[in-house]
Amino acid sequence: MKAPAAARRAFLARAVGLAAASFFRPAFAATAALRFSDNPFTLGIASGSPRSDSVVLWTRLAPKPLEMGGGMAPDSIDVAWEVAHDDKFSKIVRRGTVLAGPSRAHAVHVECDGLEPSRKYFYRFIAGGVASPVGRTRTTPAAGQGDERLRIALASCQQYEQGFFAAHRHIAAEDPDLVAFVGDYIYESSWGREHVRKHSTSEPHTLADYRARYAQYKSDADLQLAHRACPWIVTWDDHEVDNDYASDRSEDLDQNFVARRAAAYRAFFEHHPMRASVLLDGVGIRIYDRFDWGSLATLHVLDDRQYRSYQSCPKPMRGGGNVVGEECTERLNPDRTMLGAAQEAWLAEGLARSTGRWNLITQQTLFAPAVRPSEKGPQHWTDGWEGYPAARERLAAQLADGRASNPVILGGDVHCAYVADVQEKPGVAGSRVVATEFCATSITSQGTSAKVVQDYLNTNPHLRYGNAAHRGYTLIDLGRDKLEAKQRVIETPKKTDPAVSTHASFTVEAGRAGVLR
Repeated sequence: MKAPAAARRAFLARAVGLAAASFFRPAFAATAALRFSDNPFTLGIASGSPRSDSVVLWTRLAPKPLEMGGGMAPDSIDVAWEVAHDDKFSKIVRRGTVLAGPSRAHAVHVECDGLEPSRKYFYRFIAGGVASPVGRTRTTPAAGQGDERLRIALASCQQYEQGFFAAHRHIAAEDPDLVAFVGDYIYESSWGREHVRKHSTSEPHTLADYRARYAQYKSDADLQLAHRACPWIVTWDDHEVDNDYASDRSEDLDQNFVARRAAAYRAFFEHHPMRASVLLDGVGIRIYDRFDWGSLATLHVLDDRQYRSYQSCPKPMRGGGNVVGEECTERLNPDRTMLGAAQEAWLAEGLARSTGRWNLITQQTLFAPAVRPSEKGPQHWTDGWEGYPAARERLAAQLADGRASNPVILGGDVHCAYVADVQEKPGVAGSRVVATEFCATSITSQGTSAKVVQDYLNTNPHLRYGNAAHRGYTLIDLGRDKLEAKQRVIETPKKTDPAVSTHASFTVEAGRAGVLR
């Protein structure tokens, strides 16, 4: 059951003030002898990877976030943490101490277990005489325990220079149970028009570079507010490493790319509330995972970057995506994969045995075909699912077999809000609709022109809605009988305080594939 609206608003109002006021609190359970002269929690706090009995709590100590090492000496220090039933911490249910060291940029990942299902909690950290702001988190329901409803904010693509992160302030105010962030949390490159602020460093290539880029993004107060509001489930796309990379190949065919990718992956882990079990020997991280919301929903969270086949028909002496026509027969190779064989098998097995009322396939980009007409014939963008049609058909066939009830695909990446009917044979006129897709627009990253979007809508009738003119997020309310989705848009990312509104609303009825507007 959700807290009364007035109580939620009161908490959010207090949360804004706590970011500043917490620096002056007494230490309570602080254990380290060190005393900070500057606030060490400049990058905020976060929670994520929720289960029915546990959640991951995150912070990184960085009193001078834009300096090398965050202004921390190369020493390890104790960080205390507390989890309570109330934001005054009068009813503490779990507490402990964890070591923050330079090997992980003084980031900590507390896997707090022993919690009750379907329960909201408050948490904070204490280090060197300073208490962090207070965050809210929650566990997922066990089957039949508070799993009647789920609210998700779906978001992606937040280029720091192109806008302020005010959309995150509105996400926090929506009181979501989860934020599903599906990629491009940072941008490695500087691009776009009408910048409102600048990256503080050049394009990252080393671990220190990526740590600095994350520090700048996570210093944003609105982003911190959204992290404090609820647990996040995260996956990555390309800009967390390099634009349009595929597996171990970069856009510019960098000979040192494997080392660069390893540094970017390490920084990604260091700056998100993820379990240590995602770390693999060598240079990889297994980021794909599955989360159950009682018996209401299963979220299948995918990784479409690390294991994919290289993009087909690239430009000469280049990797990355390309716009190609029917002459690119390589695109049709049945062996090409977006997810890799192991992840494809994992997803197929999970869909086949899922008992969730809804199955939310949470991945990076637009799944439905998006073919653009031209004088040369149909054109295809090879970096998205359009470049991997055989892989798309395999997944669509799994959704069509009916073993996973009420499948819904969630995505981002394309800086345009799309809503689509997913067909058993994608793009084939008259093919049976087997799922629904919601692709969120970007938090700040600029979109394409209205003409391009209209071309897509005119050519691809399964695309039921498209809007690249606005920045924002998709708000999804899930119940046992229906899913309701709103395209929430802000006036402009160029202002720090834009209003938010609903541009369009949609419904999906349980047992009936396809969207109703």
